[in-house]
Amino acid sequence: MKTKLLLIFLLVLPIRFIAQTITITPDPFAEAETITITASNVPWTTGVYLWSWHYDSTETQINNPEAIGTDFSNSPESARFTDNGNGTYSYTLKPTEFYDNTGISRIGLLIKNKNGTQQSSDQIKNVGAFNLNLTAPSATSTSITGGSIFEIAATASLNADFKLYANENLLDTQSNKTSYSFTTTPNLNTVYRLEALQIGTSNLVVRSFKTLVKPTPVAAAVPTGMKDGFNYDKSKPNEATLVFFAPNKDFIHVIGNFNANNWSLDDKYLMNYDAATDRHWIKLDLTNTPKTDLLYQYVVEYAITVADPYSTLILDEFDDQYIESATFSNIPAYPSGKTSNAISYVQLDESDYNWQITDFKPANREDLVIYEILIRDFDDAHSFQSVIDRLGYLQELGINTIELMPVQEFDGNVSWGYNPAFHMALDKYYGTRNAFKALVDAAHAKGIAVIIDVVYNHASGQNPYYRMYNTSNGGTGGQASADSPFFNQTATHSYSVFNDFNHNEASTKNYVKHTAEYWIDEFKIDGFRWDLTKGFTQNCTAADESCSNAFQQDRVTVLKEYADMQWAADPDFMIIFEHLGGIAEEKQWADYRFNEGKGIMLWNKQTNAYNQTTMGYSSESNFNGASYKQKGFDNPAAVTYMESHDEERLMYKNLAFGNTSGSYTTKDLNTALNRMQAAGAVFFTIPGPKMIWQFGELGYDTSIFTCEDGSNPGDDSCKLSPKPDGWDLLNTAQRLELRDSWMQMIQLKKELPIFETSNFTVETGATNLVKKIHLTSSTAAEGEINFVTVIANFGLTTQNIVPDFQETGTWYNLMNNESYEVSSTTAPISLEPGDFRIFANKSANLSIKSFDTKNQLTVYPNPASLNFKLTQEVDSISIYTIDGSLIKNLNFENSKNQEVDVSDLNAGIYLVKAKKDSASQTLKLIVK
Repeated sequence: MKTKLLLIFLLVLPIRFIAQTITITPDPFAEAETITITASNVPWTTGVYLWSWHYDSTETQINNPEAIGTDFSNSPESARFTDNGNGTYSYTLKPTEFYDNTGISRIGLLIKNKNGTQQSSDQIKNVGAFNLNLTAPSATSTSITGGSIFEIAATASLNADFKLYANENLLDTQSNKTSYSFTTTPNLNTVYRLEALQIGTSNLVVRSFKTLVKPTPVAAAVPTGMKDGFNYDKSKPNEATLVFFAPNKDFIHVIGNFNANNWSLDDKYLMNYDAATDRHWIKLDLTNTPKTDLLYQYVVEYAITVADPYSTLILDEFDDQYIESATFSNIPAYPSGKTSNAISYVQLDESDYNWQITDFKPANREDLVIYEILIRDFDDAHSFQSVIDRLGYLQELGINTIELMPVQEFDGNVSWGYNPAFHMALDKYYGTRNAFKALVDAAHAKGIAVIIDVVYNHASGQNPYYRMYNTSNGGTGGQASADSPFFNQTATHSYSVFNDFNHNEASTKNYVKHTAEYWIDEFKIDGFRWDLTKGFTQNCTAADESCSNAFQQDRVTVLKEYADMQWAADPDFMIIFEHLGGIAEEKQWADYRFNEGKGIMLWNKQTNAYNQTTMGYSSESNFNGASYKQKGFDNPAAVTYMESHDEERLMYKNLAFGNTSGSYTTKDLNTALNRMQAAGAVFFTIPGPKMIWQFGELGYDTSIFTCEDGSNPGDDSCKLSPKPDGWDLLNTAQRLELRDSWMQMIQLKKELPIFETSNFTVETGATNLVKKIHLTSSTAAEGEINFVTVIANFGLTTQNIVPDFQETGTWYNLMNNESYEVSSTTAPISLEPGDFRIFANKSANLSIKSFDTKNQLTVYPNPASLNFKLTQEVDSISIYTIDGSLIKNLNFENSKNQEVDVSDLNAGIYLVKAKKDSASQTLKLIVK
């Protein structure tokens, strides 16, 4: 039962199995008798819930009743046990009513907490005072060698007459006994039925099981050119070749919707075996198969049914029903009752994508501005298309790279994606394969690179290679078996979740390389962000965190091997590790092949220091680590971020926990937003790649721990829950000011060579919250900026700051191009709390607010019904919907300000972006 249950578990945290005492009274019991289930020794206190199923007289498992719900991760209150107040919990039911059935032979149950992160093991109970216990065989399906002895044994609770049938033929009878024993030597696949009739009554109990005789595969080499997985040439539509690497597995059948197979075991579809490569393979004749959707599975030694580990799509019996047709249409119906577990899904009629951009090159790492996106929460439509629709907004912001949290097939739908099941399959919850290609293509057309998160530290229990080699007999629980060619039995590092890959195994390396190359070749993505690279060592234990954080040569070696693979597929490929570890190891990766223009980048978390700064606390506010030089790198390999998917939102903490002095408080929204502008000034100006978490530019302030209903329980139970998107924040003028200031800073960073210099210092004194940055360029061309000084006051009172200008003379504030005369490099400048300056020794012809600063730029009339004007002359305007979609673009070519017709717009709120020279300003317009 747990095999099915875990498939619908939606979160990235592993389920915790615990041992409780579960009793049923009375026991034994009849199907129409009221029973009480009692649980004790329950370690959690958040409520005990029932999950249950039952079997009829033919041992057919029947689905769960409505009383306990259909979502394992969200039990209804009708399934809740009563707290008896003495450490025990009870639930009372009558089987015939609870299961809405009669002829019930057994019931199955477990107890769990509401969201399913903790549960007991399965409990199976016979129904009826007269019971039959089958002691041999131990499984309902047994694989045997033809002609070998097969033992059948059972015990009855009362005297009974026994009849044994084989393929519906009576094979043996034994009368008036409480125990039964019989041996046979089958040579064919046989279905057995053992009947026990209680003496003197009509009470009949039936147990069914079968033997499957092991076949001998044809020995044959894998055809030349065939890769692991599905091989198909559209010019030969009537054939496909399947190749399955399966060490130590003697025989494998294929089942599916092809020809007349109809999900049945048939030696016609027994795979050939190539002993030299440990691969099973078969060429399928698809002549009588619909040329739309091919569905198939592998049946491994009669015991375990799995999808192809190299599936590019999978069919899921639980999750697919919740995928909207607008996101992924015409998903085939799951063949319920014919098979179970994930199915390999191939769209034979999928059209070839026509790439528009074939020569894209990402920005230099010095200029990278990365925008991290969780598609699920980025837009209500949670689709690749919804990201395409927002690319114009990201381009305008100055983003040149987007980083998508995992899009590989993960357990459930509503997930962060760090629970991967199939590393080569695209998760259908976000859209089709061609929709993802369209996203990459559209991003490239706007100069935006695409990086995706990849999770190769572990796999969930659904992963076929985990299920084939584990202690749960092909289930999703247990642990990896000792003979697993892919997984460690126990994790060899301190940060494990799910099932830990052994990256010293050649099998694992080949799996990683094959699946990773697929994403590069098939989707033309520009980089990988490798999750949890600390886990790639084999030298540590879960209890030894110091070992996991220390230098490990095996980890360095294998990750360099994977880096070589990526660069072989694409010489310009961007590689980023989430290592967050020691500099000795990180520096090896930063330097690796850097002399060839490559090198590996590392995530550089500076969340706490920046947040202490924005909240106004000097303690732990030193963000010198934002400098790649301070980290010890010789090149800009540190991808610095203030926020990522995994940290609390800065603005939430500003508003909830900010510091206060008199009437000045960082808990005030406008004050906090202004301080985030200052944070941008001491973030984007530090040379090296930068990353923004989605909507950070708008001061997104929903806590990471907020539940879907908007509540915040004060713990991490809702950390992974869906969050509202941030598009409504565009409706707040102060948030637009924050976005526009960051937009200017990003443009400065990308377009002025001074911000690529390696000669810079970051001074973030931790005593007075005064921050200073100095940049110097000795290679600046004539007329270019060769000095920049940034100062910011994150204190709670006005500060006189000594800027330490690099020279005297005329300097310019790069945010508004105002000049500033410097007669003394140490003359103090007074800055109010939350204020900042970005000075340069020459003016810049970009990112300058060239609007008249004496007269405010406004829209009038506002609200407008027919037309509007601006209070200043502008070069052009663009009108956007509140969610960022462009609907009108007008170019005035420096003519006198004109009226703008809005009579064709629906009533509502719009954003008007005005441009003059290289400056821009965004205003809110109400159309009535």
